[in-house]
Parts: sequence; structure tokens; C-alpha cells
Amino acid sequence: MRVAVITSNARVYYLASKVLKEYKIPFYSLRLEDKIPFDVEVVLTGEEDYNRIDFPAKVVVRNENFIDELLAKLEGRERFRHIYIAVDPGERPGVSVVADNRVLEVYHLRNPRDVEVILELLGKYPKAKLKIGHGAKRQRILMLKALASALGEDYPVILVDEKRTTPKVGGVDVSQVQDIIASINIALRDGREVKIRELMESGEPTRGEIEHIKKKSRELSGTITISSALAEEVARGNLTLEEAVEAHKKKIKGVER
Repeated sequence: MRVAVITSNARVYYLASKVLKEYKIPFYSLRLEDKIPFDVEVVLTGEEDYNRIDFPAKVVVRNENFIDELLAKLEGRERFRHIYIAVDPGERPGVSVVADNRVLEVYHLRNPRDVEVILELLGKYPKAKLKIGHGAKRQRILMLKALASALGEDYPVILVDEKRTTPKVGGVDVSQVQDIIASINIALRDGREVKIRELMESGEPTRGEIEHIKKKSRELSGTITISSALAEEVARGNLTLEEAVEAHKKKIKGVER
């Protein structure tokens, strides 16, 4: 037992006990006048009872999101010396949270612009630094632009050389596992701290890049080859490949009409 629920509010008790059971966290149910057992580390309570409970570690239950703060206290998250949120950029980026060489969380994002998880993690771990692999330039720039719109172009990130961070993995969902493991390896490596703005410049796309993107558009759509102009926008990190294919389809439909 490391958690005690102490409240005079039936709704607070219902929410707290429901979430604790879902997370399989054992807990004491105590009254305000009860003595708190020696093995309790965190007390859950309502706003109206908060000041009536004499205990150093308390969490107010307002809604089900209290679990994040509770887990932070139980895991000693606030005591970690180094916390990194690391990203392996790509079509479906892998993300990991690594604190003092311990993996806390991992995610597989839907696309390079799907940065909501990263923003939530930065809020959840206020001391964390953001690391990103140097590869997959096109997807990396898309992600950085999305992050810059929320964090600002002066937000610091640590650029990491991601060579040999992706292992060979067999089995189901291989790419997902590889992306996540690569992000963990990126978290464990040193890098160079720069501002997001320094990494958003794509440079002039080469003819080889343009042709590669057009080839990828055929593979993605099955029949469509996007224009060189759209391929250039993709190369510059202004469009995803999917968006470019959709834009090409709309243009064709417009011409047909």
C-alpha cells in the first residue's frame, strides 16, 4: 500500500477508486480522522479537504487526470537528474521518455505532424529536454515546424547522430518496434543543442530528392505521380507526401471538370 484516499466527497472517492483500480494500484480508504499508515507515500483527496490533511505528499482529485501527478510522485519522477523525450523521425516517428537511463514511456506517432503526444510529455515532465535524430530530414522538418508553432522557433532541442540506432528486429509490427528502440537509443546518446529554427531550413532540393519523392508518391497511391512542384514542397517540409497526393488528385479533378 502506497496510496491512501482520504475525502469527505463521494464523487472524489468514486473517481479516485475507479482510476486506481483500472491502474491496479492498491490503496487505503480512510476517513479524515483516521491515522495514516506508515507505508503510505501519497494521499489523494478533494480540494475541500486538502488543507485538513497533514501529510507532505498530497494530490487533489478533480478529474481522472490526477493519475499523471500521482504516478510522478510514486515513480520519483520529480527526483530524476536527467530526463529526455527522444524522437526517431520518420513517416511514423518513434518517441520515448528516458530518465536516468530508465525507459518510462514509449509511443509510435501517426505521422510527423502528430506532435500532441510530445507536447503533452513536455508538460508532464517539465525538466525534460527534447532530443531528435538527425535522419529522415523531410519528416524531421515537418515535425519541427509543427513543434515550432506550439513552442516557438527558439525552443532548444538536442540534435543526435542516429547512425546505428535502429536495430534489426524480426516478427510482427517490426517497424513500430524499430522506431521505438531507435528513439530509446537516441535518448541515450549525446548530441548538440540547437534552436528549432536552425533545423528547419531544408536547403535547395536536389533533382534526386525530387525524383525519389515522386517515386514514393506512386508507391503510396498506386497510380499517381505527383508533380515536381508538389514534390519540391514535400522536400522542403511544407507538405506531407499524403497531402501532396491529395492535392494532385484535386488538381486532376479540377481539370477534368
